[in-house]
Amino acid sequence: MPTYTAPLDDIRYLLHEVHDIGQLAALPGFEDATPAMIDEVLAGGATFCEDVLFPLNQSGDAEGVHLDHGEVRTPSGFKAAYTRYTADGWTAISAEPTYGGTGLPEMVRFVIEEMLCSANLSFSMYPGLSHGAYSALMSHGSEELKQRFLPKLIDGTWGGTMCLTEAHAGTDLGILTTKAEPAGDGAYRITGQKIFISAGEHDLTENIVHLVLAKLPDAPGGTKGISLFLVPKFLPTEEGGLGTRNGVTCGSVEHKMGIKASATCVLNFDNAIGWLVGEPHKGMRAMFVMMNGARLAVGLQGLGLSEVAYQNALAYAKERLQGRALTGPKNPDGPADAILVHPDVRKGLLRIKALNEGMRSLAYWVGIRIDLEHRHPDAAVRQDAADMVALMTPVLKAFLTDKGFENTNIALQTLGGHGYIREYGIEQYVRDARIAQIYEGTNAVQALDLVGRKLPMDGGRLVRRFFEIVKGDVDTAAAVGGLEDFAKALGGSLYQLQKATMLLAARGFANPDEAGAAASEYLHLMGYVAVGWQWLRMATVSQQRLAAGQGERRFHDAKLKTARFFFARLLPETATLLAAIQSGAAPIMALAVDEF
Repeated sequence: MPTYTAPLDDIRYLLHEVHDIGQLAALPGFEDATPAMIDEVLAGGATFCEDVLFPLNQSGDAEGVHLDHGEVRTPSGFKAAYTRYTADGWTAISAEPTYGGTGLPEMVRFVIEEMLCSANLSFSMYPGLSHGAYSALMSHGSEELKQRFLPKLIDGTWGGTMCLTEAHAGTDLGILTTKAEPAGDGAYRITGQKIFISAGEHDLTENIVHLVLAKLPDAPGGTKGISLFLVPKFLPTEEGGLGTRNGVTCGSVEHKMGIKASATCVLNFDNAIGWLVGEPHKGMRAMFVMMNGARLAVGLQGLGLSEVAYQNALAYAKERLQGRALTGPKNPDGPADAILVHPDVRKGLLRIKALNEGMRSLAYWVGIRIDLEHRHPDAAVRQDAADMVALMTPVLKAFLTDKGFENTNIALQTLGGHGYIREYGIEQYVRDARIAQIYEGTNAVQALDLVGRKLPMDGGRLVRRFFEIVKGDVDTAAAVGGLEDFAKALGGSLYQLQKATMLLAARGFANPDEAGAAASEYLHLMGYVAVGWQWLRMATVSQQRLAAGQGERRFHDAKLKTARFFFARLLPETATLLAAIQSGAAPIMALAVDEF
């Protein structure tokens, strides 16, 4: 049977020693969010994930969801867990106090999100979608809509969804056909069908608030003609209770490869009453608030699954006796040595460990930037933080989920045949991790967003700023004894990333296929540099602690050893990525269609 323990030691190390979580308490509105208070909240979240959600993960996967006359039933135990989840206030953790939220930093929710994804990804989808709906309404909803819907979204009484995709319109939202007709008194009638709607129908909440993309009768073509509408499952009464059933029904649920306890629905809208969110024809602007938040959350899904897969693969490798170490028996009194003695097993586990810890650090750094973007009194600091969040959103989404899927596969391989058996749990993590590379914009789309939108934004301001930050830390570390090799390695990979950036700027302007052909490799190149930068920061901190005799020596020594593995065995992959980028589009575009 699989197990899960929230990695609180590593989380606290990152928050307190690497990222200075104490800076958040200095932001307006976060005065009570002291490091001690945040530690207490995260410890409570860890307990909930370990004791309540994780025990439901395998059973939820086996049972799945069931559609019964238009109503979806979640697996046994989910409703009770959700009731406790809302009673404990987890749905309100980072929401605005004005509407009933706790008002903690977004960074805190980031950490909780990672633990939720490790413990029970399917369960995490339901409150995760609700938080996304909250964010979109908070940013673009009228005050009337906020007053009517936010309090119950925040306390978890009502759930939320995002309804974008149609059967003929996936990524290309400009060709969607769902329509909205004015119905008087500021309301609209929404008609159309949406597919792949996560948490579109379920029995965890008494109402579900759908945010639906649709087109008004006078809408211009393409994405410029899309508006966003709030369409509840039940129309609320003037007193805030449940009124009549609205014209939205669940036509079917998808039978999926993974996240089987998460209801993925086809929703039919038949003259459903809805209200405009934001301005007419500006729906994509409002929806992007929800989509960008969801992309960051999906990145955390890749990290969360990679963490729990690593924990179980490591436990197995320590216990499974198979063969003898190449350098002689390490367990001479037993029939064989534990497989952790074998270099290939160690290499796979170290790869997961190094990526997990580096990706976690990068994710938390971005989480803190979100709080700085929204709360810091200095406009220049807010802009700098917003730039880094924008640049890193596609990187976090795609790099963390690509590596998350690779890592769950490595974990499965560590268990050999047992990894392929359901009772050990790893095969579920592989299945669950695969969707994260697809939804909320496929990873190829994230790469195109990075190369096509984020790199040229404001004349390249965002990427130049990122280069400046990394180069500054490289130069500082290069002058510190014991860090020179790390700084040299990262400096070399940063140069490769800068070279690839200039190459794309030159080639992509002349031939867009050049940018498209290189986009995925470029995103991974940036991902490795960003994670390597985080490892340089961690190595700097741990070396300082060891030199000063502070902290647990074994913990910091392991950090430095893992950093050395990352820089020696993983970061060199940037050279291969640069070579692929330099090869250009020609080898990809050369074949005629009938030659495939």
